[in-house]
Amino acid sequence: MLGRPQPGDSEADLLRFQQQFLAAGAEPAVHVVRRPDKRRGETGTEDGLPEMEPSHRDVVDIPELPDQVPSLTPAPPKKSRFKSEHVHFEDEDPEAKLDRHDTHVTAVLTKIIERDTSMVPVSLPEFTGSAFPKVFHRSEVKEQAPATTGRKSIFAQKIAARRAMEDRAGSHTDAGCGGTNSRAGTERSNSLPAVSMETEQPAAPCEGKAVGKGSRLVTGQGLGMPHSSLEAKKIHQENEARLSAMSKAEILEEQRRLLSQLDPRLVSFVRSRDGSVPVVRPSHTPAEGLEDQGAQGSTDTQTDIQDSHSEDEQVEMENEEEQLDPEPEAPITEEELPVKPQKEWMHMDKLEPEKLEWLRDLPAPRKRGTRKAMQARFDFSGALIPPTADLPTHLGLHHHGEEPELAGYSLQELFLLSRSQVTQQRSLALTTLARVLRKAHLGDFASCLKGSVVCTLLDAGLLFLLRFSLDDSIEGVMAAAVHALWALLVAPNDEECLDQTFSWLQGTSTFPLLPSTLEQEEEDDEEAEEGGQGWRKETAEEKEERKPDYDVAQADVVKGLLRMKLLARLRYILEVVRPAPRVVQEVLEILTRIARHSASAASQVLDCPRLLETVMSEFLPCSWAPPPPTLERPHGLPVAAAMKLVRVLASSGRHACARLLNRLAARDRLSRFLAVEPEELLLEPGEALRLCTEALRLWGVAAGYGQACDLYKDLYPILVKALQAVPRAVSQTDPRDPLRPLALQRAQALLTLLNKVTHTAGCHQELQADLTGSLEGESPPPPPVQWGHVTGLRPFVEGWMKVCVRGLADPAQHESSLSLAPANLLYLGAFYTQLKAQSSFRPVECLQEMESLTAEVLLPLLSHQDVRSMIDALKSCSAVCNSTSCSPGPEAVPSLPGLACSRGSPALRLAGSGSPFPLLTGLCSLIDAITSTHRGLTDKFSGLLLSDSLIGYLRACCHAMPALSHSSAWHLRHEYHLLHLLLKIASKLVPVNPEVAKQASLFHQVAIEMIPWLLPGSEHLAHDLLSTVIFNQDFLSEGRCGGPEAADLSQRLQLQDKVPSSHPSLGSLLQEACAQLPSVRGCYLTHLAHLEPSVLKSRDSYLGRTPWVKSQLLPELTGPVLPSDWAFLPLVSLYEQSGKEESRGRPVETLPPVSVESATHCLQWLLVLETWREGTLRAVPPAAKLCRLACLFLSSSDLFLERPVQQYTWALLWALCRPSQQDALDLSVPPPGVASFHDFYSALLAQFEAVSFGDPLFGCFLLLPLQRRFSAALRLAVFGEHVGLLRSLGVSLQQLPLPVEQFTSPPEDSLALLHLYFRALVTGALRRTWCPVLYMVALAHLNTFFFSQDPATQDVDAARRSLLRKTYCLTDEMLKDHLLLFKQPSAERDLGFELYEQLPAIRARRLDSVLKREEGRPAERD
Repeated sequence: MLGRPQPGDSEADLLRFQQQFLAAGAEPAVHVVRRPDKRRGETGTEDGLPEMEPSHRDVVDIPELPDQVPSLTPAPPKKSRFKSEHVHFEDEDPEAKLDRHDTHVTAVLTKIIERDTSMVPVSLPEFTGSAFPKVFHRSEVKEQAPATTGRKSIFAQKIAARRAMEDRAGSHTDAGCGGTNSRAGTERSNSLPAVSMETEQPAAPCEGKAVGKGSRLVTGQGLGMPHSSLEAKKIHQENEARLSAMSKAEILEEQRRLLSQLDPRLVSFVRSRDGSVPVVRPSHTPAEGLEDQGAQGSTDTQTDIQDSHSEDEQVEMENEEEQLDPEPEAPITEEELPVKPQKEWMHMDKLEPEKLEWLRDLPAPRKRGTRKAMQARFDFSGALIPPTADLPTHLGLHHHGEEPELAGYSLQELFLLSRSQVTQQRSLALTTLARVLRKAHLGDFASCLKGSVVCTLLDAGLLFLLRFSLDDSIEGVMAAAVHALWALLVAPNDEECLDQTFSWLQGTSTFPLLPSTLEQEEEDDEEAEEGGQGWRKETAEEKEERKPDYDVAQADVVKGLLRMKLLARLRYILEVVRPAPRVVQEVLEILTRIARHSASAASQVLDCPRLLETVMSEFLPCSWAPPPPTLERPHGLPVAAAMKLVRVLASSGRHACARLLNRLAARDRLSRFLAVEPEELLLEPGEALRLCTEALRLWGVAAGYGQACDLYKDLYPILVKALQAVPRAVSQTDPRDPLRPLALQRAQALLTLLNKVTHTAGCHQELQADLTGSLEGESPPPPPVQWGHVTGLRPFVEGWMKVCVRGLADPAQHESSLSLAPANLLYLGAFYTQLKAQSSFRPVECLQEMESLTAEVLLPLLSHQDVRSMIDALKSCSAVCNSTSCSPGPEAVPSLPGLACSRGSPALRLAGSGSPFPLLTGLCSLIDAITSTHRGLTDKFSGLLLSDSLIGYLRACCHAMPALSHSSAWHLRHEYHLLHLLLKIASKLVPVNPEVAKQASLFHQVAIEMIPWLLPGSEHLAHDLLSTVIFNQDFLSEGRCGGPEAADLSQRLQLQDKVPSSHPSLGSLLQEACAQLPSVRGCYLTHLAHLEPSVLKSRDSYLGRTPWVKSQLLPELTGPVLPSDWAFLPLVSLYEQSGKEESRGRPVETLPPVSVESATHCLQWLLVLETWREGTLRAVPPAAKLCRLACLFLSSSDLFLERPVQQYTWALLWALCRPSQQDALDLSVPPPGVASFHDFYSALLAQFEAVSFGDPLFGCFLLLPLQRRFSAALRLAVFGEHVGLLRSLGVSLQQLPLPVEQFTSPPEDSLALLHLYFRALVTGALRRTWCPVLYMVALAHLNTFFFSQDPATQDVDAARRSLLRKTYCLTDEMLKDHLLLFKQPSAERDLGFELYEQLPAIRARRLDSVLKREEGRPAERD
């Protein structure tokens, strides 16, 4: 038998079925008959049908095409709501699955229950003399009352009227209430249609506020008992009685409570039943009826959007007060029609009001005050429209189907319009979406919307919509799509901040705007666990290829766009479409944002065919004509945005920069745009200034790689001329001139360029020596610029700096002086940093120049009121002290990170003219450069570090915990530069200035706090702090002025006599640690050797070694350079190394002396931090400290037995057992870096059993997690799986660093653990001589359990009696006395606890009752 195709078969399966059918020669089920065409002379067969010709079909097989038809839309696949509830297996048989779900008909038929029809009234047909019932005639319809519930056919109206009459005749009403209206068809069969009619009869006085005589929901049909309808009616009457006894307020309160608890789908079902069988509310007056109607409908209309949430996660908006539902309007009449029907019109002689309702004016929006979610609606400008706004219809805001009375369009409706066939609708929808996105990024909806507009749009598929719209053939739609994509990707305020900070210290380097990879790493870990040993980790490229476009776009918007071939389409728009200037500007800014994403994205922009060639030829030409007054196409004219795009691409790497300069002729553009003044470029003045500024920045980026420096010699006269003209231009320019900010940015870019050129020239001598030496081929070639080419710049810049200092007193020059001073200071700092490394360095002349600069510039600047005000503002402007100031905004999208520089945000003020960071950073940079060469000038700058405001700022930093994100990283990085320079100045002042030395501990704490804060790209700063400040004895003033003695006294007061006399004192350990600080520093630097490549790369950038710099793009922002527990790094490294050896089958028995010394140095440093810098480790929870210290016992078999390791670990254990640390110790959650504390503790128990030899230090670490407040699973692991270690756990009560009450209080409530306690005691596994602490703990818990007076369950009481009886029957009298006579723990006693001389009376009665009850049971059984 031939098979039939199934719905899931592919095209290949269909072709196979066809071949089988043709080969079998079977008769087809359908014959195709072609009738003859007589006009062509065709003749048929005898029966009039044409002859059947044999079918010869060609089967075409295309192997390249896939079997499945590709999806036309990249939308995500639909997800079933019930799919997750089923378990599916890959090897499951489809036939078995079908049989399992396809139940037999008996499964249905056996459950049929006959419906009780005993109480259903039977309506007999009327007997007539005719053979058939009387036929309704059309003329009889007018005599009947018209139906009030929608459109009904004539037959339906007659049937409804007849049923209503039958129900009124057959209904059972109460006595005295015969004139009421009854619900029609309440108890009618469910198979009949529920049709009802409303009547308008006056209510009888006895009804009052009765709701009705029948229940709307309860019919009694499912009760399965006779007279079920009477039972339902009884229930209904009880409900009515209860409602009549409640006040209106109580009814509304109960109604609100039910609505908040019930499922919304159930509520909608009840309301649907309410609508299908309407209630006739009796009312004495129309006004009262209207009030009742409004009260009834209030629950359906109450909404308050600010605190509500929607199940569909739609954007919600705030609403206002409630208004009663308006009275239904009368049907439209012929007089109200805007166009009167004419007699000549066919079939227009009868007016049909229901078809003409759309001609009526829209009702006014209702005021609502409920907490129900509502859709947000926007106007064409992207502004949010309140739901109560009554706007005229001519604005075009009412052309939507849902809620026609509300103005504006929802996001869903805008999506629908964007795919319209009408060009204007598509363009209008995309433009509106762009404006909504723009306002959302600015934070305009933060106070009135709940949820993120951008996230909602992205989840709805906005990226695919915009990508499809870019492919539109209509230029207007294409321009609108570009505008919407620009509104989504580009943040103008972010670009403004990055441009403002370009001239700051290390301002040319930026973080890539890559989304966080934390979720991806977690997915990789899960895949590795599922894959097992044979699992191979996929590369990033393989993962990206495997993911569908939707998943890629969800994780990373820019990657998703690149995967959708966006660059090729943008090139087509620029090259072929040649759009308007605004579209060109937006396309260039979109490309700039894509280039900022990552080096890979920038490389794709560079590799896109003809994209950069089009940009360079069309928007950065070397020759052009003057632009017309009204510019229609910007092609052929220089555009500043194109130069900025080239600059951002050049920042991605030195090879990309060289490619731009040489292959794409960016070098020629630099010469063309910088060889003349901006006024001579034949462009609009503002655009000319922006173009020159971007050209200087591009040159500065190239000079940061040591490239394009040959242009410096060619354009040297022009640069000197521009340098000389800046002070004069700034002083003579009107402060209100709109071009003045652009001129200041151009001057800053010029100084940044000279800074990079000076650094490059400073490396020439070193590279030349390498070239002539033995290192040929390993170093880059010497740059074309030498030190002698830049020595003439210093006098110009120094004179310019003096002009800026004098200009601070002039209100007209104040702002420009503050703007230009940081770049001047940074250049002078770079010059003096490179000067001392040159062969032409003349110390005497250089020191005199430095003294003159200090006296004329630096000291007056430090004493100026503006600088003092900036120091005072450091704390308020700090991102470290105010971690929430740079937090992501409400519209932040994880897949599209940004700087969150929205309008009015603190981050935007960072780059403003009032920011203290650029000037103070430049000032400290120059001071550090001068004091590194001229030590005699160091003391002159002590006033900076002794400022009360600066000290207060540093103290605030010590207590801060900055939050890391893309929005805060760039701000934090610039602030860390300032803190690092302040600490470097302090390292030179502390040894020579006693006043500054008093604050040495503060500077030291700030340096330690900074170590785990530093971000990728700042590895050099971490290495510098570790080398010069962290382990510097000058900053540990406690080690010289009575600190060890104070530590001894504090330990004695806290621990009293717990410290054995054989252990060295805490003071002596601290003194030894301070003496070993140089060795400790070497230990940590050795364990950080894996960061050496990153440190060298960062050092080249910070020290200005431009020929070695690989990229201006910083590493990906994955987290700080060092973890918060960096101080435990040597211990963790030893543990990981031993774990690797054990995995290879080589367990570590003994560590080499170097490893023991490394562990000792780590413990010494940890003891110093815990004693004198406790706050620096507050980011490490006590549970993590416990685990890291416990790594000592797992690293080898005898490391913890070494004497120095023992001494320092005991001291750290006592520090960990301080009350403040113990209160914060939480073992219920896994500590950072530990997957499961229970597994880690089990490994400790196994190690203790194997190699401990009863070591009390190891034993104390095992006892800490056994405190009563921690999980009973840890105690069960000791007494269940590792009960053998109780023989060697000989820690005494005097050695225990914790109060014994931590182990005995509150009483144990785990029956399993109590049984294990009792078994260990009875079997002798737990003895006082072997394990005194746990022996006492077991006695205390069992004794409390025996004689507890608290009420307990039957199982607990039975266990209590059983254990007490077994205890009384023990043959070991000593153990029996200990269990029964235990009083309380006491470390002073030899036993470790106190005993009663005899059992107290209440306990004796308890024991007697248990024994008598047990003795009476056998008698009863007898």
